Amino acid sequence: MSFDIIGPEAEKLLDWHALCAALVAGHALPKAEIKDSFLYRDRDTILSRAAWIDGMGALVKTATVFPDNPAKGRPMIDGAVSLLNDQTGGLDAVINFHLVTKWKTIGDSMLAASLLAPKAARDILIVGAGTQGRNLIAAHRAMRPDARFTLWNRTHSAAQELADEIDGVTAVENLESAVGAAEIISSATMTTEPLILGEWLQPGQHLDLIGAYRPDMREVDDLALQRARIFVDSFDTTVDHIGELKIPLASGAITRQDVLADYYDLAQFTRRPEDITLFKNGGGAHLDLMISTYILNAWRRK
Repeated sequence: MSFDIIGPEAEKLLDWHALCAALVAGHALPKAEIKDSFLYRDRDTILSRAAWIDGMGALVKTATVFPDNPAKGRPMIDGAVSLLNDQTGGLDAVINFHLVTKWKTIGDSMLAASLLAPKAARDILIVGAGTQGRNLIAAHRAMRPDARFTLWNRTHSAAQELADEIDGVTAVENLESAVGAAEIISSATMTTEPLILGEWLQPGQHLDLIGAYRPDMREVDDLALQRARIFVDSFDTTVDHIGELKIPLASGAITRQDVLADYYDLAQFTRRPEDITLFKNGGGAHLDLMISTYILNAWRRK
């Protein structure tokens, strides 16, 4: 039995537009079955995410989170991705964990922006100057080549350092004014207290929320959610699991009916010019499966 081993060098074969098309095609297939499991040893965690899409295949993505690794010169998060054949269950590919995670996480938001953001939007605010902020700039620029970027980070020096590295990016210190001037706002922070306030928002804007992934995390306040038309990538991975929605749903600030659609109902991803749209990127192993299949197909076509 043979299988492909795909490393980070495959990135040069990938394209954000094609990846969005792969996500659309994946959601036209029967709904995925997904399952997560956790193992713990003191501060260390092993998270295994599995997904199966009839007609596409199956995937097991194992992530390790070892908080002491950075002190040893190793990444805190690592792992492996195994892609399994839909017909035989055999191993089709082992794909670089970081490659899949990057293109899944950012591609998830690129698809939403392509559907919900104004087509002519060019002024983009990135909130957060970490790895995801860097990746967001590259992806948005590929999707909107004439985009203009502002960058805000809680520690301004980190935003300035990243802006100095990338042409066409301006680091700013005032988040309120930056939000008010943007057409697309992509936020990738690990805050538990909302950074973006609903009173700052303007008609016609699109908010893309990536950072929150735990039940205690959220990047926007209740008013932002109340003013926006809310969409998610998956009801199953967001509504009951991530604080961005779980907290305001529990308090009654929003209702379940306010969360309008996920990617299994793409026809609902529409906007009027005056709408404020909000997309919560929650991820899920089914998205890893769709992206891994796209990567394998691109690799084999090379």
